[in-house]
Amino acid sequence: MFEDVDGRAVLAGFAGAAVVLVALLWFVGVDDVLSRLAKAPPGVLALIVLAAMCWLSSWALALRAVLASLGLSVSRARSFVVFAAATFANNVTPFGQAGGEPVSALFISREADTEYETALAAIASVDGLNFVPSIAFASLAVGYYAITIAFNDRLAFVATAVAALAVALAVGAVVGWQHRYAIENRVVNGLAPVIGRVTGFLPVVSRLSVDVVERRIEGFFHAIERVATDRRNLASALSLSALGWAFSITSLSLSLFAVSDAGTLALVPAAMLAIPLGSVAGVTPLPGGLGGIEAVLIFVLTPVTSVGAGAVAAAVLLHRAATYWLPLLLGGGSVAALSART
Repeated sequence: MFEDVDGRAVLAGFAGAAVVLVALLWFVGVDDVLSRLAKAPPGVLALIVLAAMCWLSSWALALRAVLASLGLSVSRARSFVVFAAATFANNVTPFGQAGGEPVSALFISREADTEYETALAAIASVDGLNFVPSIAFASLAVGYYAITIAFNDRLAFVATAVAALAVALAVGAVVGWQHRYAIENRVVNGLAPVIGRVTGFLPVVSRLSVDVVERRIEGFFHAIERVATDRRNLASALSLSALGWAFSITSLSLSLFAVSDAGTLALVPAAMLAIPLGSVAGVTPLPGGLGGIEAVLIFVLTPVTSVGAGAVAAAVLLHRAATYWLPLLLGGGSVAALSART
């Protein structure tokens, strides 16, 4: 499945991420970060890993709910394996979900025994639905800090970013839904002839007629519409997505607690604010947003916590070890298992 991935591009991406991470550690102080990591209690580290696994499982079940709305039945265990493989694809390709979705759809189409465009609609729906709870959590955190502390310039900037994301999400959802048929027609009319001509020049791909391309693009949009109109499974997917965000927030809160003397509850609002904004950095041209997400988390957490930049950086590294590197290992195993089966 990854035969055509350019290994040099992947290595270059990880090299760029390493440069960003080294620069961050140098800026906040390597010795301080390492000393705090060394003092992290093993019991809390185990809880961080558990929270990360619960996050991954919740989003895997959200994918299962979306597939159910499309009439596809996948077991809980298989949905976890497929979503872990999809997470691996997102974590090794640039631009996060945007880069990994095409590969993720291939995994889903094979395991759910469905058309590729339906699988692509499923993973795109999960990624789209995940934005809704994230903005809700961030908005709650902004409201909390607006009441409890005075805004400095950085926090004001963060609050403005959250408000802009919330407005953009709401407007985009309403306008996109109201004009969905017009958007579909424009995509079909614009892409179908181009794809048909391109496949004619590729020796390893059978030439696709315009009618076939049109039918597949229409199938993608119809699948999106089926997901959006199935209220029961849509509510289930949104609830599981919110649960996943809550576990991710728990992971970061516990990470901050492990490297500082602050109380866990006092750190939850900071994590609620940072996690959604950090996920936006996943669209950077680095593998899975590696480096970019860490930078955003440190930027957001430092002014709203009193634990110091070194502790914040150490906490971010712990959190990302559980939510990036651990899923990368699990996803790699899932990819190997799925590839061996097919």
